[in-house]
Amino acid sequence: MKHRILAATSGVALSALLLAGCAGSGSGDGAAAADCAPADGPVTLEFTSWIPGIEKAVDLWNTENPDIQVKVQTGPNGNNGTYQNFFNQIAAGNAPDLGQIEYDALPNFLVQDGVENIAACSDVVAAKDQFVGWAWNQVALGEDGAVYGIPQDIGPMALFYRKDLFAANGIAIPTTWDEYTEAAKKIRALGGYITNFSQSDINQFAGFVWQAGGQWFGNDADGWTVSLTDPASEKVADYWQSLIDQDLVSTYPAWTDEWNNAYNSSQVWTWNSAVWGANSISSGAPDTAGGWAVADLPQWNAGDAVSGNWGGSSIAVLKGSEHPYEATTFALWLNTSEEALTVLNEEANIYPATTEGLKLPSLTQGVEFYGGQKIYDVFAKAATEVTPDFVWGPTMTKTYADVSDGFKAAVSGSGTLADALQKGQDATIGALESQSIPVKK
Repeated sequence: MKHRILAATSGVALSALLLAGCAGSGSGDGAAAADCAPADGPVTLEFTSWIPGIEKAVDLWNTENPDIQVKVQTGPNGNNGTYQNFFNQIAAGNAPDLGQIEYDALPNFLVQDGVENIAACSDVVAAKDQFVGWAWNQVALGEDGAVYGIPQDIGPMALFYRKDLFAANGIAIPTTWDEYTEAAKKIRALGGYITNFSQSDINQFAGFVWQAGGQWFGNDADGWTVSLTDPASEKVADYWQSLIDQDLVSTYPAWTDEWNNAYNSSQVWTWNSAVWGANSISSGAPDTAGGWAVADLPQWNAGDAVSGNWGGSSIAVLKGSEHPYEATTFALWLNTSEEALTVLNEEANIYPATTEGLKLPSLTQGVEFYGGQKIYDVFAKAATEVTPDFVWGPTMTKTYADVSDGFKAAVSGSGTLADALQKGQDATIGALESQSIPVKK
């Protein structure tokens, strides 16, 4: 569940396309909508995804739709090769009809003219209201009604915590970030850590900034703005810097045996993570089964109800598809029908981006690892509390890498998280300018 993307290629023409159609506030005409006329006869579509078990959902479709057959190929997560394959295939004219693309990758594909505007296809416009509003905004890039994918899953954030340890030691579950700091001090006095600060998962940090009301990118007809150092981002950075300086959080590299052991040994007590984190904990810390629970993400102000998002992806029609109508029809079914969403949830724990999908029977049951708690009720609530307008930039891989380098330095005592954001901002602006993408300063 890592969320990385490739850097955009250069060129004034590409930047012009991006300014016309991308992320949030553009005022241009956007990319022309694909020709979405239905085919005259049977169609076979090619689809590439990395979701385990997605073949079962595709088989359901193929059984019921003999005239639109789908051949699915599974590969590695997008940043681990699939996105580069897409770009190579698009350039060669042999890309699959459909591809899975994470939300933070879509601006990159748009800047490279790699995805079709499917606004005129099938029932796309009518389907908008079936999706969580802010998730739809992640694929509807621009003010002209352009749509560049169908949302598949989302990653609303909440607080995973060791209910047993908090209770045994008389520590209240923190509901604000100030309370989180106080709980961290009590846990540290007992020899543990309240959480682990990730040096590399800048996506998690972006989720914190999202919750705090920050906005890293924006664009209009005059160019891009880059604001990794906006007040909300600085507030989040200063908060976590304080916990690091006081030795109140561990700093193990995420997704490593060391990281898993810290949770499995009960050294680390909480994780502010997305809904998909439920499986990460159960698989990485099996000895702690029954001790965990889920609560709302701590708030900056008591009484607020705001969450962030970490992750999520869409199904996009890749440039050059000869059958955008049929491809979009399948993508809509895959991400709106109860039977498909149930299979995806049961096989791969996909958390749907539709409002009805949040009510799937499989998401209304108690989860044994979490003491029987109906944890997905917490995430369904969080999904309604994510602000709608967070914008991703067109060179996120470089942004992530530059900020991560700074975070690693800060953890080792060389610089601060705020320094890392400033360096990341400067490097991002430099990357955009080097590719002739206009930047407003």
